[in-house]
Amino acid sequence: MEQITNPHDKFFKETLSKEEVARDFVSHYLPEEIRDVLDISSLRVSKDTFIDKTLREHFSDLLYRINLKQGGPAYVYLLFEHKSFSDPLTGFQVLRYMVRIWERFTKRGEQKPFPPIVPMVVYHGRERWKVSLAFEDLFHLPESFRKMVPKFQFLLCDLTRYSDEEIKGAVSLRVFLLLLKYIFMEDFPKKFPEILRLFSGFSNKQSGLEYLETILRYVASGADTITPEEMGRNIEQIFEEQGGNVMATLAEQWIEEGMQQGIQQGIQQGIQQGIRQGMQKGIRQGIREMVYEAISSKFGAVPKDIFEKVKRIEDRETLRALLRQAILSETLDTFREALKKI
Repeated sequence: MEQITNPHDKFFKETLSKEEVARDFVSHYLPEEIRDVLDISSLRVSKDTFIDKTLREHFSDLLYRINLKQGGPAYVYLLFEHKSFSDPLTGFQVLRYMVRIWERFTKRGEQKPFPPIVPMVVYHGRERWKVSLAFEDLFHLPESFRKMVPKFQFLLCDLTRYSDEEIKGAVSLRVFLLLLKYIFMEDFPKKFPEILRLFSGFSNKQSGLEYLETILRYVASGADTITPEEMGRNIEQIFEEQGGNVMATLAEQWIEEGMQQGIQQGIQQGIQQGIRQGMQKGIRQGIREMVYEAISSKFGAVPKDIFEKVKRIEDRETLRALLRQAILSETLDTFREALKKI
């Protein structure tokens, strides 16, 4: 499978590739007259993509196979625009990908009739969508030519047109759509705590914790209006309001941006350890655990004197500095010297 590097693409696919979330989305955001003829419980995710490699920086797609209530297959095709503006050629792209789906159908030797495809574009730009949804509007046609041009229009889920109250679905879907809606907006730092409050209702579950990691990684790499420090404060505050702490040490990875790849991999190991332990031990203890993990993975068991000194440190910035040092130190003595200076 090709590696997904675009943060919007990754977030879109990690979330809507979950069939329960996909069914929730289809149930709430397809028009009623289309929902009424679909057996939504039959929805299954296809692993195929139909987008050219050169366009994957701007588009993502997902294909769902679903049964018609009257019998026979159909498809729901989602095209997700990463761009912050509406593209006049989107209808042309949609048609190309629909043709590719039907081509695959014929190559497998399946007989007519062709399965219907429900095409929907998911858009989360800075401004409302301003482009026609009708393919024929790409042309300036004499009347005598109109019958020779494909006549169809795609559905549009323009998140800029939804109020927060109009965004429906289970918590995971609502969090997903709200993040997409605000990720490009200047007021995202104000909205982020509200979204976290919505999410925190199921954060004590393992699946919720995994989704929290997905969310934080997306915000860190996809938003340019909020700093890692702001994110850390929001996370600590919101989850303490809920009656407990959550391990938010993913922020350590973002602080270390720009370091060598090997160092980033070391931080990643610490992050995973921190996430598992954070629900019980809180942010500072989570960073301590990352320091211990980094030392033990490189030098074996953590010596008692180092364990006790790190245990007594309460300042989070100091602990972060120690984490960096634990990853960078080539010997245990080097780390001890750094610990003395701190």
